[in-house]
Amino acid sequence: MAKPLIYTGGCLCGKIRFTATGPALKPHTCSCKMCQRHSGALTTAWVEFPSESVAWTGEGGAPATYRSSDYSSRAFCAHCGSSIGAIDDDPVVALLLGAFDKPGSKALAPTAHSYKGGRPRWWRVDVET
Repeated sequence: MAKPLIYTGGCLCGKIRFTATGPALKPHTCSCKMCQRHSGALTTAWVEFPSESVAWTGEGGAPATYRSSDYSSRAFCAHCGSSIGAIDDDPVVALLLGAFDKPGSKALAPTAHSYKGGRPRWWRVDVET
């Protein structure tokens, strides 16, 4: 039997920590206005996991949330303000790749880009599939 994939990460101050287990689903980048405001970046890089595959392991427990739409809440550390991801109603947890301890894993590499029209004309995001 294959060993399950385990990913770890957390916020800037370390109070919010997570462990995500299993295959990474829908790794993608996004340039929508909501992602830009949530992260402060022109483009975010995300990966999704079923809610039951994500455990909040740090002393801060689960991240604070802000209800950002009718189907999702943005997750962040209430202590340092770091963006962690989004907790969807599906039940899906979408984690920002910048919050991972080792974001360079090939399994986390984005394979699609959402809302390309939301980026400035000079901003180019190339995703190889």
